[in-house]
Amino acid sequence: MRTATTVELSGEVDEVVEFAVEAERLGLDVCWVAEAWGADAPSALGYIAARTDRMLLGSGVLQVGTRSPVVLAQTAITLSNLSGGRFLLGLGASGPQVIEGLHGVAFDRPLARMRETIDIVRQVFAGGKISHSGKEFQIPRPGEAVPMRLSTAPQHRIPVYLAALSPAMLRLTGEVADGWLGTSFVPEGAADAYFSHLDDGLAAAGRTRADIDICQGAEVAFAADEDELRAMVADRKKELAFSLGGMGSSSTNYYNRAYSRQGWAEIAAEVHERWQRGDRDGAAQLVTDDMVLATTLIGTEEMVRARLAVWRDAGVNTVRLYPAGDTLDAKLATLGRAIELVGEA
Repeated sequence: MRTATTVELSGEVDEVVEFAVEAERLGLDVCWVAEAWGADAPSALGYIAARTDRMLLGSGVLQVGTRSPVVLAQTAITLSNLSGGRFLLGLGASGPQVIEGLHGVAFDRPLARMRETIDIVRQVFAGGKISHSGKEFQIPRPGEAVPMRLSTAPQHRIPVYLAALSPAMLRLTGEVADGWLGTSFVPEGAADAYFSHLDDGLAAAGRTRADIDICQGAEVAFAADEDELRAMVADRKKELAFSLGGMGSSSTNYYNRAYSRQGWAEIAAEVHERWQRGDRDGAAQLVTDDMVLATTLIGTEEMVRARLAVWRDAGVNTVRLYPAGDTLDAKLATLGRAIELVGEA
């Protein structure tokens, strides 16, 4: 398995950049840069590209709907050329709260928007005149405008990754993407919750799992003993409750649906209900130890080593590590040991 991590250029900028530089020195293969509702990812990617030499750099993710498809392609080409071909274009639909509540763009038909965006982006990459007539985008718009091509071209191939949780977006990922950026991943439940849909898309395109990078992410933390592990798990229950109850809108939460498909439908529904009515502590109390441990790489060193083997056997090609730690040195120490364990696995 390859190793990856995700950073976001918010807060202490120098510390984030130092973390990325040191992660490369530790042997990290891929550094994804998040955007969410914080700092924009392309600016951070350009800066980190100038400070690193070897590891791949990806947008994890740029939200479809907040930039036009051609702007996404221009950004990808620029970052790929600047970094010497180290750029991976990660795209995601996000959710109605961010797209509508922050950007003021309608969240309607995210699947159709994603499919057409990828078609246009790859058309731009190919270097010809850009022409697209779809339900979501018309390029050029009707009138006097004529198709154009960019005055720049990619000097390297640019892989496209999709962040996907829903069955429909997973099928699209299997059909058209070079990689899948996943989360809320439980290896034991992944066959039905994720891989069946991904495989349907792969089959429809005449492809197999060998044609796509399965990139899954989880927090990694090492506990010295069972007492420390219990404390770690307890601390993370409110974070998981936020994902189940606070992400997305009151009616659309892809994280909640993902956990529901993996065996926790009743708990996920109750956590969402309590969180939405303002009972955050009550929502966190419903989260079980198993829910935390199943979707993270938290435990004693032996537990993490064993869990990585389970992830590998489930079909994960790239493990995206979110190292715990109160300081930069602590995070790097955790990341370094996790990279070693992945190598052993």
